[in-house]
Amino acid sequence: MATSLGSEVIIDGEHLRLEDVEAVAVRNSAVRVADQAWSAVEAARRTVERQFERGAVIYGVTTGFGRLANVAVPASQAGALQLNLVRSHAAGTGAPLPIPQVRAAQVLRVSTLAAGHSGVRREVVQLVLDLLNRGVTPLVPSQGSVGASGDLAPLAHMTLTLLGEGDAYAGEQRMPAREALRRVGLEPIQLHPKEGLSLVNGTEVMTGIAALAQLRAERLIAAADVIGAMSLEGFLGTDKVFDDRINRLRPHPGQAHVAENLRKLLAGSEIMQSHRDCGRVQDPYSFRCIPVVHGAVRDAAAYTRRVFEIEAISVTDNPLVFPEDDAFLTGGNFHGQPVALACDVLKTALAELASISERRLYLLLNAQDRGLPLFLAPQSGVQSGLMLTQYTAAALVSENKGLAWPNSVDSIPTSAGQEDHVSMGTTAARNLERVLDNVEGALCCELLGALAAADCRRPLRAGVGTRAAYAAGRAVVPPLVEDRPPSPDIEALRELLRSGDLVQAVEAAVGRV
Repeated sequence: MATSLGSEVIIDGEHLRLEDVEAVAVRNSAVRVADQAWSAVEAARRTVERQFERGAVIYGVTTGFGRLANVAVPASQAGALQLNLVRSHAAGTGAPLPIPQVRAAQVLRVSTLAAGHSGVRREVVQLVLDLLNRGVTPLVPSQGSVGASGDLAPLAHMTLTLLGEGDAYAGEQRMPAREALRRVGLEPIQLHPKEGLSLVNGTEVMTGIAALAQLRAERLIAAADVIGAMSLEGFLGTDKVFDDRINRLRPHPGQAHVAENLRKLLAGSEIMQSHRDCGRVQDPYSFRCIPVVHGAVRDAAAYTRRVFEIEAISVTDNPLVFPEDDAFLTGGNFHGQPVALACDVLKTALAELASISERRLYLLLNAQDRGLPLFLAPQSGVQSGLMLTQYTAAALVSENKGLAWPNSVDSIPTSAGQEDHVSMGTTAARNLERVLDNVEGALCCELLGALAAADCRRPLRAGVGTRAAYAAGRAVVPPLVEDRPPSPDIEALRELLRSGDLVQAVEAAVGRV
């Protein structure tokens, strides 16, 4: 099975965790194919060669592609057919995808090929492995995929590198692909029958982007609970709404999880104890409904993780090879609809996480009735404090409203009507990444306000979890004693969230959140 052994990920074509994808894509863990998977790859290749020698009519091997499926291609032109497919389909445009996203797609492509239903030679899979292990990454434009038949254009750009064509990165340096291969001692390959089609047909680019986004989203979701608890303390809100008796009457798993998190984070808080008899009955919804809203986001993320995990071990090539039956079957596994819908669900859920966060920040900056200075400025009037951080959060939330529009509801027919319904899954995945950036920024703005509000509550001690979060935040951002540009502070906190250090500091104090 695909497992991490130290810094190595082993792929067997049947098992692959999202964490394994991230390990290779982001942390450059080594990757290799299990022996039993190599046997499956070789069996599928023998089936392709046997059928090809018999003169069988096979889509994309002895015929053209898409609307050209009924055009026969002579055996003497089989190699040219595959080469022309890759070159003609490398029609992407726009800024290059980040290197980790391309590496994620490469890992997933290896997993698909290693399942033994694509029919490529062992040498092809090995070259993709070598690119990953030696730090050569194809340059892949970010735009051009409609998500069916899979990610044709971006995968074609990935395949160009195997041929020594197009551009690639050696490490992080961009250069012609042939030069990048030469630098690490690799040679381009020539494509044999079916190999070009097997390399460009699939959902690996959208799934690679989505896999990395899912893990990043899960870390942000945990951080949102922590930051929300800090804001509640600073606002002198009530923690009674986190009572298990309330939340078990609406038994959504995420709601129960978040309510428990808030109880753990605020345990032992002198700040919460200080206003038990203040007479206020209810807080605004952005505080009172944290378990409901954050919990719904958690439940959505649980669903999308299942989708992305299934897609990571799926074979999305076409046609598919079944060596045990000596057969080729044509289907629609390349269609990106499962990934597209999941990306749309996740980005919509995450947009709500930013929306409720911005509302909490707004309340912190306008809580004079709860003993906080306006805009949390040490000297309101001569100082503006964190006034503009709420503007920034509002701008990010507004931007998310457009990005959260579901891309999967759109479809534009392609290939002269043969490919008449497409998923737009890669667009959904790319917009999910943009939403994540905005959510992260909004949460950092709230965290900046929560830290300042905590300073106003001293010398009262915060809860066990919120105290650990405060220490982590103040380790990178000093207290606000006079006006200074908030932008560097927001970016420092962004790194704290992105690295996972904030949540790790809290979990060391209260356990997993």
